[in-house]
Amino acid sequence: MNPPIAAEQNHVLSLHGHDRIDPYYWMRDKKNAEVIDYLNAENAYTKQLMKHTADFQKNLYTEMRGRIKEDDSSVPVKRDNYYYYTRQEDGKEYPIYCRKANSLDDEEEVLLNVNELAEGHKYYQIRAYTISHEHNILAYGVDLTGNRKIDIYFKDLKTGNLLPDKLMQVAYATWASDNQTIFYMAYDDAMRSHKIFRHRLGDPVENAVEVFHEKDEKFDCYISRTSSKKYMVIHSQSTLTSEAWYIDAFEPTNPPTLIQARQLKHEFNVDHYQDRFYFRTNWEAQNFRLMSAPVETPSLKNWEEVIPHRTDVLFESMTFFKQFLVLEERSNGLSQIRIKTWDGPTDYYLPFNDPAYVAYVGANYEFDTSILRYHYTSMTTPNSVYDFNMETQEQTLRKQTEVLGGFASENYVSERLTATARDGQQVPISLVYKKDTPINKNTPLLLYAYGSYGINIDPHFSSIRLSLLDRGFVFAIAHIRGSETLGRAWYDNGKFLKKKNTFTDFIDCAEHLLAQNYTSKDKLVIQGGSAGGLLMGAVINLRPDLFKGVLAQVPFVDVITTMLDTSLPLTTGEYEEWGNPNDKEYYDYMLSYSPYDNVVAKDYPNMLVTTGINDSQVHYWEPTKWVAKLRKLKTDNNKLLLHINMDAGHGGASGRFESLKEIALNYAFILDLFDIKS
Repeated sequence: MNPPIAAEQNHVLSLHGHDRIDPYYWMRDKKNAEVIDYLNAENAYTKQLMKHTADFQKNLYTEMRGRIKEDDSSVPVKRDNYYYYTRQEDGKEYPIYCRKANSLDDEEEVLLNVNELAEGHKYYQIRAYTISHEHNILAYGVDLTGNRKIDIYFKDLKTGNLLPDKLMQVAYATWASDNQTIFYMAYDDAMRSHKIFRHRLGDPVENAVEVFHEKDEKFDCYISRTSSKKYMVIHSQSTLTSEAWYIDAFEPTNPPTLIQARQLKHEFNVDHYQDRFYFRTNWEAQNFRLMSAPVETPSLKNWEEVIPHRTDVLFESMTFFKQFLVLEERSNGLSQIRIKTWDGPTDYYLPFNDPAYVAYVGANYEFDTSILRYHYTSMTTPNSVYDFNMETQEQTLRKQTEVLGGFASENYVSERLTATARDGQQVPISLVYKKDTPINKNTPLLLYAYGSYGINIDPHFSSIRLSLLDRGFVFAIAHIRGSETLGRAWYDNGKFLKKKNTFTDFIDCAEHLLAQNYTSKDKLVIQGGSAGGLLMGAVINLRPDLFKGVLAQVPFVDVITTMLDTSLPLTTGEYEEWGNPNDKEYYDYMLSYSPYDNVVAKDYPNMLVTTGINDSQVHYWEPTKWVAKLRKLKTDNNKLLLHINMDAGHGGASGRFESLKEIALNYAFILDLFDIKS
């Protein structure tokens, strides 16, 4: 079957005296029947070229699903007099939200059975789930397309009936503490959360009161309730700058009061304890510190230091209890949980021993307790939920995710390596493989990375990944610049006019793995999604010779065109991540690495590119245009496949099993490159 050849309709994009010719600009119009026909042709081509793996994909799907305990439930979380949890049933795609009153021995109350709600829908996702202050009303948001817009419904938990209130196509919602008022965020045309409204149950929804309007297109706004439940905090946030206002959560009709006005490059989060607001802030503290101020006078000039800044420790988040302050930190690239008393000498860290792991604080709604709920996982340890007594330092394993099919942690090995980047920086690499896998130049290796927005790809466990490890693969994560793995400077040196450090770090990690004989060029495949898809596009333009194959998922590859289109989501708000190409310096720099703009006539690796037609973050036309251009210019005979989910968005298929089919396609593509068929 011949690949589809996209029609060319040259569209000239001019700026700074420079013309870019885009022959596939026409693909942006999905109302155009020719666009849909082309997408269907790409799907048909992919299906045909992967037809010989169809049975293998089914086997992979069955194998991955077979490791999942289908009849399962989460560890209950106590909120006031209720224990909340979710459970899954055999053969069902979606969770069932439940609770028990007073005791875990009491009768179960089903609050929401998503399987019943999802019947008849190709895509169904719960994106908001919030219980009122008195636990008698549930607000839940439904996304039917994957584009992040939700309809919020209200359910009376005493009668089981839906209330007539319904909030259409909004962003999110949060309850006030009066049990009658809910605040919600609304999107503008560019999918920016730009307004906050107040709705009182029973009032006409069209009479909702606008509480806050963020007019600066670089900022999004959202509202949350402090852990004390006493205040609602309006956060207005750009990539680099914060502002915050508060409202009494029990008097939600009060106007917002300013906590701290925005100042360029000042980022902070707010919570409340006793009579003070507490701030995780980067004010004169690159890696953040903890400060506080009286509620009556919360502005910056009254802030007092609680936890000082440290150059070698990134302060990531805080959780408040009546007696204890719990801090999540990152040191030497690894997560730490620190526990200290508010007014005493107790100050210690939880001990973790794996070379590569992630530990994080879970849901802790009870304020007057000494029990901390936290999660721990490593590349060889399934997710484990612990209750830790902060007074006695005793802990109880409440649950470790059960992996069916004979999995044993001791059969796998995890390592943490360090690659030397070309400028001398030391880049961590986490990896895992089966203990009996021979490590040499014949070992297939999948290298994964992201590298943007300060987001860390931590070394967690995946039962799905076992389908590669059990077939002799090594799986590795490159903790490259653009993340915050080694602190805020690690992020700052992988953005703006230093973005290329992200790409060269990844290449240098690949080179290190080759030099250490973990694999060879003919055995090395790479994977990244979204901004990680940009990474994939950039590195194969720079060093296509290094890689046997590429998985590029919802890849952000048409950088300049997108960053010049302010009608799109993630454009003006992204200027503080990538820069503004209306400035020639940033335009020229982006032009030098934008994957779509830098495709040339040369050999490229085997590639599978995936996207979703309803993606509101990286629109389907970016990967589609990229594949069309690659197909026209590349000089090799390697595979180039595009798969478009015609019912989903950025996150792919909804449902815990349906998404496995997409992963089975990805894995079958990789394994087929090495003639692994079973």
